[in-house]
Amino acid sequence: MGQGLWRVARTQQLQHQGYSGQGYLTREHGRRIATNNVSNTTHRKQAQGGIDIYHLLKTRKSKEQEGFINLEMLPPELSFTILSYLNATDLCLASCVWQDLANDELLWQGLCKSTWGHCSIYNKNPPLGFSFRKLYMQLDEGSLTFNANPDEGVNYFMSKGILDDSSKEIAKFIFCTRTLNWKKLRIYLDERRDVLDDLVTLHNFRNQFLPNALREFFRHIHAPEERGEYLETLITKFSHRFCACNPDLMRELGLSPDAVYVLCYSLILLSIDLTSPHVKNKMSKREFIRNTRRAAQNISEDFVGHLYDNIYLIGHVAA
Repeated sequence: MGQGLWRVARTQQLQHQGYSGQGYLTREHGRRIATNNVSNTTHRKQAQGGIDIYHLLKTRKSKEQEGFINLEMLPPELSFTILSYLNATDLCLASCVWQDLANDELLWQGLCKSTWGHCSIYNKNPPLGFSFRKLYMQLDEGSLTFNANPDEGVNYFMSKGILDDSSKEIAKFIFCTRTLNWKKLRIYLDERRDVLDDLVTLHNFRNQFLPNALREFFRHIHAPEERGEYLETLITKFSHRFCACNPDLMRELGLSPDAVYVLCYSLILLSIDLTSPHVKNKMSKREFIRNTRRAAQNISEDFVGHLYDNIYLIGHVAA
């Protein structure tokens, strides 16, 4: 009797756990079905992924067989727009494939004017056989020559008819060109004060805050590394030009070119003081206002304070 009850209880326990005869088979069958379902789902996902990968590889292979897009098959406007993003070296390489497109004069004209914004030859009737591609090569050669010897570079431009022998034309060329070495340019402008005068007049400082105008000025005409006559000349020319561009402001603030000269010199010294790691005790705003107003008494305290804030927040005016 006791053994019978034990078998009944054990059978019920095995049936509950799924390990008895039919119950065990039923649970095992369910587990196999679940496993098969998971396998089938995974297989379908892998199969689907395999189809996608195969499709991508097939598409890529077909594109490799076709090669790059033939720009000659596109509308000319679109082809020229694509090629206009290339530099001179890449455009020369492209001309090996698309000779008619890459040698188009409009593309080389755009390259010339984007690098050298002003040349005297731009405003002349082009001579027979003129080519903007050839002009680009000459401009590049002349710029390299200038960066080695400024006088020889300018003479090269004149000999090729690219620049006229005029201080104004040379100044416009320098103002619109960013490929010239600034150290060589500084030496050239120090020797050619007539070109420097015309270069200063090309700047428009109207409605600009004084430190920002001074930064723009020194971006085109780099300041010397040491104080001297050339730096004083630059500040003097800038002061007169700034006053000429802002006559109303000068009357409102009661400033003269001499007062602007004092402010510019103070801004340069303040820039050095605040940015130099060798200066331990930085000049305070109160000290700057006191020293500046001592040199130029007609300047308001608020205006001088704004000058200090600009240098403190933005940085050097001649960096």
